[in-house]
Formats: sequence, structure tokens, C-alpha cells
Amino acid sequence: MSRNIVARGKFSDPRHIELAEPVPQMSGEVEVSIRQLPKAKTSDAFDVIAKFAPGSRSKADIDQQIHEERGSWDNR
Repeated sequence: MSRNIVARGKFSDPRHIELAEPVPQMSGEVEVSIRQLPKAKTSDAFDVIAKFAPGSRSKADIDQQIHEERGSWDNR
């Protein structure tokens, strides 16, 4: 009985593919059809942060908020 299984992997060299997961359901000879996947889009965290609008709070405002927050901790 013929059945198809989709497995992902990467070429380790021009003649070998390293599968991401084992395929225990099959053994023996197989026919392989290869389709290149699009590259995943990744962003550096600093690039993402740089796209945010700049803040408008001053250092004094932030320090005051920290002081008030720490004051509410009841010496924990």
C-alpha cells in the first residue's frame, strides 16, 4: 500500500537530508520530492525596539515612579 508522508529537514550536503523528526512508519526504498521552503523572517530584538516611538517621560518622572512603587512594598 502506497502512502505519502510529509517530513521536513535540511540538506547536510548535496546527497544527504537530515530530517527534523524520525519517520518510523516506513522502511526500505522511498521516492523523495523536494520543495524548498521560504526562509523564516526573523527580526533582531533591537530592530523591533528601534521602531517604537520614543518615550516622552523624563528621568525624574521614572525615578519618582520607582520611588513610589518601592515605598508601597512595606519593607518586604
